[in-house]
Parts: sequence; C-alpha cells; structure tokens
Amino acid sequence: MEHITAFPLIEISGSPRERGNQYGEQARARIHASVAIYGDQLSALGLTADGRQALLDDFSAIITEFDPDYLQEMNGIAEAAGVPLDAIVMINARTEVIAKARLMQSLRELHDDNIKDGCSGAVILPARSAHGKLIHGQNWDWRAECAETSLVVKIRRNEGPDVLTFVEAGGLARSGLNSAGLAITANYLRCERDYTQSGVPLSLIRRKALEQQHMALAMRVVATTPKSCSNNMILSTHEGFAIDFECAPDESFTLYPQEGLLVHANHWESPAARIKVREEGIATSPDSLYRSWRVSQCLKDKALLSEEDMKNAFFDDFGTPYSVCRPPRPGFNSDLSATVAMIVMTPADGVMEVAPLPAINKTFTRYTLN
Repeated sequence: MEHITAFPLIEISGSPRERGNQYGEQARARIHASVAIYGDQLSALGLTADGRQALLDDFSAIITEFDPDYLQEMNGIAEAAGVPLDAIVMINARTEVIAKARLMQSLRELHDDNIKDGCSGAVILPARSAHGKLIHGQNWDWRAECAETSLVVKIRRNEGPDVLTFVEAGGLARSGLNSAGLAITANYLRCERDYTQSGVPLSLIRRKALEQQHMALAMRVVATTPKSCSNNMILSTHEGFAIDFECAPDESFTLYPQEGLLVHANHWESPAARIKVREEGIATSPDSLYRSWRVSQCLKDKALLSEEDMKNAFFDDFGTPYSVCRPPRPGFNSDLSATVAMIVMTPADGVMEVAPLPAINKTFTRYTLN
C-alpha cells in the first residue's frame, strides 16, 4: 500500500463475448488478484467440490435468465484472463454466493461479517450546483486490498448507451454513469428478509440500470428486480433529478432530495421502511448513524456547491477511523478495511473522478466517456 497507483482504465466494445475477451486480456493481472481475494472464501466455509459447483451453477442459471449476454461477457473475461468461469461468477455475485454457501452449511449467520461494504453516497442537484449540473458521488468502503484489484471500464455498446463504470476486476459494473446522463451508486443495507428468496446479483442490477436510455426505465430496474439481499441504490439523471431506493429483497422504499441534496449511508431511513423492516446493519456499521449526517452537515450551509465541496464532505474524518473517509484499519473481525475509492461524477459531462484510498491519498484521476 506504500505506493498508491491510479485505477487503470480499459475500453471494450463489440459483442458480449468480444467485450469479455478484451476485458480479460487488458485486466488479466488485476482479475487474477481479484480471484485470489474471493476464491478462498468458499473453501474456508468447508464446501465440497460438488457443493461449490452446484452453487455456482445455480448462480449462472440466475444470471442467464436475467440476461444471457452477461454470462457471455463473463465467459469472455474468464477465457481471455485464463481463469475459470466460476471465478468470474463469484466476483459478480460474491455477496449472494457467500450467503448461500453459509445457508448450505447450515451456518446461523448468513452475512459475511469480516468487513462491511460500507459507503456514503450523495447527490447535489443542479439548483445547488455552482455550474448548474448535477453532481453524484460516493465513498466505497470495503477491503483495503481492493485498491489494487479495481479498475474503470469504458463499455462501447452497439445496442444502447455507452457506460463508464468503476468496478472490481472481473465485475460487469459497480458505480458509474452512461452516455444518456444517468448515474448510479450503491450502499450496503441489511434487514431480516435477507436471503429468504433468490434474486439477481446486485452488481448486475446496477449494470442493467446503466444500460437504460431513460431514467424511468432505470428506476424500474432498481425498484422491481428481485434481490437476494437488501441494498441502497441512488439513481440520478443529468436532467436534474435523483432518487434513493432502499431495497429489501422483495420491496423498495423511496427517499427524495431535500433542499437540493440527497445523502445516504448504511441504515434504513425512509419512514415506511423503518415501520416495515427490521434494521440489522448497525452491528457491523454503527458509524453509519453519523456518517450520512456528517456529509449533510458539510454540504448544507453553502448555497452553491462544486465537485470540490463534495470531495471535502467525503474527506470528513469525524470519528476516525470509523469515519466518512476511512483509513485502512482492522474490520470488526480481522481483515483490513478502508475507504477503497472516492468517486465523484458529473453525468452531464460524462466525467468520473476517482481517488484510491482517499484517507491517505488525495490524488484524483479523471475518466471521461467521450
């Protein structure tokens, strides 16, 4: 971690298989590092080879049913990177795969509590923006070593908007924007309904949202696609609207911007959700209860805000190391947790700025769709 490098950019185009091959070739080293991080988790849970294969076959079937092109793209990545397809499926569905494996092993706790996929997200609407354009960003809190296994992918698509996404190597999407001016970020949530049904892996729901030409269609994807577990997703459009979906596996709840700002961390906030679901995330993300408040406080008093103001809010170190900007520290068990990346997007311009490990590195790289 001494030498922090910018996340590499790769560009892919063509058919799903061709895109996957280009991805696998360009990001081979990072994909192998990504596979190494997640590959051992199923073995550690004591799954037999047959059990592991059955589990990953189930997820391949779910992915194929949702969009067969996604499995084609994953096949292409695996082929060119020289890793098994199962490893790429695992990267794209890690949260759900681990929980299902725990269920198969009759483990009482289905969530992986080693470290939590934290995150603080925010949107500044055009009315509060210094240049009149919407700004959308987040801090992604996860395993510190993922600063060396993530990248930015530019996807040139024949059949819809082009996509620019920040993702773990081997993944099809995480946070990002598209050429129709839509953007998405996501934050971990947890409730008692998690893993009581099968659903589409969260990363692929985000990819599908980024493939939409219209905000209404992206909203439908996020709100109505069945999920295995809870997640918070913030969608925005360059046209000047943003909405937060607090998603339980089978239902979603909405939050709207207040005074031109929308901020969310890792606890349920909508009044309807707080009545209908049981908050179960505070044990692993207690700091969420002040992180969203801190980001709001940092932004609320200035009449007009810029990308720099959003970055400054995300750099907030109140309560460190349990802060909005988290320095590398042991998680609640043992793994090293950190704010892996700070991402600030201006969807109207097709621009994404990203800083790796921002608590110890303030250097941003600018990635553009055009």
